[in-house]
Amino acid sequence: MTHKVSPRKITDNPDSGRRTFLKQGLLCLTCLALPLPALARSMETGSRERSLSFFNTHTGERLSSVVYWADGQYRPKALDRINFLLRDHRNGKVETIDTGLLDQLHRLNRRLGNRDPFHIISGYRSPATNRKLQQAGRAVATKSFHLTGQAVDIRLPKVNLSRLHRAALDLRAGGVGYYPRSNFVHLDTGPQRSW
Repeated sequence: MTHKVSPRKITDNPDSGRRTFLKQGLLCLTCLALPLPALARSMETGSRERSLSFFNTHTGERLSSVVYWADGQYRPKALDRINFLLRDHRNGKVETIDTGLLDQLHRLNRRLGNRDPFHIISGYRSPATNRKLQQAGRAVATKSFHLTGQAVDIRLPKVNLSRLHRAALDLRAGGVGYYPRSNFVHLDTGPQRSW
């Protein structure tokens, strides 16, 4: 059974009207607050489309403003182009690059206000290349996220490396390595950590 409340009852007691108004307002604010973290992520990564630009420092290849995500979906042809550019430049092996990594790079661009291409020092690294680098005495991890397409080593020539590093740390996503002697920052989609 529903009870009708007459308008007169509400106006008879001014405190009752205020309480009702405040309760309804609080309920509306609570409903609005629930999706805010998701909304904030959406706004940070861009709601309509996401694009990236790259310059591979080893091959000289470029991709300019390739839209890899639009209208709520990743674009397979654009991802194929990115996978190819981020391939193991030593032997040409191509691997699927984690879209979460691309989204990190997109968020990093937005945080820095950057429109220039990321200079790629290393993207995907095949197991054979990883072994060769280890045998040559290079400091590469045995279980590197580069082996699974989940890591990239980057620089932005117009952005100070320490600023790039701080912005990457501010993302609070995955691993961030700082290599000032080699002039690059490492990003990966593994557990959150830094070195």
